[in-house]
Amino acid sequence: MRVAAFLHVTVPGLLCVALANTNLFDRVQVDLDSDHYAEQRVESFPAVLAMPWNSVVNLLYVAVGLYWLSGPRATGETHQSRYLREVFALMTVCYAPVQWARLATLRRAPAVLDQWFTLPIFAWVPVWSGYIDAAARGPAAAAAWRVRSALALELCSVLSYGLALAHALGFDAALGCHVALAVYTGARVQLAHGDGLSRRYLLLAVTSCAGFVVLKLLDHRLAQYWLFRRLTGHFWSKVCDVLQIHFSFRFLTTLTQRVHGKTTTD
Repeated sequence: MRVAAFLHVTVPGLLCVALANTNLFDRVQVDLDSDHYAEQRVESFPAVLAMPWNSVVNLLYVAVGLYWLSGPRATGETHQSRYLREVFALMTVCYAPVQWARLATLRRAPAVLDQWFTLPIFAWVPVWSGYIDAAARGPAAAAAWRVRSALALELCSVLSYGLALAHALGFDAALGCHVALAVYTGARVQLAHGDGLSRRYLLLAVTSCAGFVVLKLLDHRLAQYWLFRRLTGHFWSKVCDVLQIHFSFRFLTTLTQRVHGKTTTD
C-alpha cells in the first residue's frame, strides 16, 4: 500500500510541477518579492537560507510527515486506513521542499505550487472522514470503500486552483472553501462518531488552523513587536500549520480506531 500511496502523491505532483513551469499560470496573483515577508533576507547566506527561520521551519513538515508515515498506527488498521495515513504523511513531506524553494528562488513556479499543493492537503480531511463514515457502517462498508473515491475528490480539489486564473482572489476563495469544508466534515464526523479525546484533537487542530491564518496575515504588523522581530508571524504561522496537520492526524486516527473498535465489538 505504501507504493500506491507514493505513486498517488508523486505522479499528480510531478504533473503539477510540469504545468507550473509553463506559461499557463502567468496571470496568477503570487508574491515574488522578499518584501512580502517580514523576515529580513541575509544576503551573505546561501539562497536556501537567505531567510533562515522561515526556511528551516520547513523541516518540521518533514519531521511530522515522517513520524506519521512510519510511526503510530491505529489498532486494527485496514489497508484503506493505512493508505489514507500514508498519503496524508507523504503530502506533508513533499510540501516542505516546495515552500523552501519558493523562499530560496522567489520564482513564479514554486510560488504557484506552494498555493496549489495546499488545496489537496486540506481536501484529505473530507476524504478520510468519508472513510470513517463508511467504516462506522461495518467491516463490509469499510472494505467497499475504494481509493478512486478519494482520487475523485482530490482531482476536484486540484482543478479548483483554476479559480486563481479567473480572478485575483481566486486562490483565496478556493482555499477558504477547502478550510471550511475540512472544518465542517471534521465537526460532522466528531458529532457522529467521536468522544472526548477526539473532540480535544479537533479543537486543537481548528485552533492551530486559525493561528496559521491569522499569524500569516499579520506577518508585517507583528514585526513591530520585539517578540516577532526575529521569529516572525510567518514563521509562527508555519509552526501552527504543522500543529494543525499533526492534530488532524491525531483526530482522524483516533476516530478511525474508534469506529473500527465499535464495529468489531458489534
